[in-house]
Amino acid sequence: MELTVSDEKMKDFMKEIMTEMIKERKDFFHEIVLEAMEEVAFANAIMEGRKDEFVDENRILEALED
Repeated sequence: MELTVSDEKMKDFMKEIMTEMIKERKDFFHEIVLEAMEEVAFANAIMEGRKDEFVDENRILEALED
């Protein structure tokens, strides 16, 4: 016996599953979204920082020692 499901029906199933998972585990999905946003902000900060001149590592270490 073979079971076939149309692409549209599979899409509906997946939406339903994801909706239920989000409802039941809001805290988990909140953490995922928050972490993703932090990663994007971090990547943007790196890209922004690359526009400026680099600081010599020794200057950074000296500043940390003071």
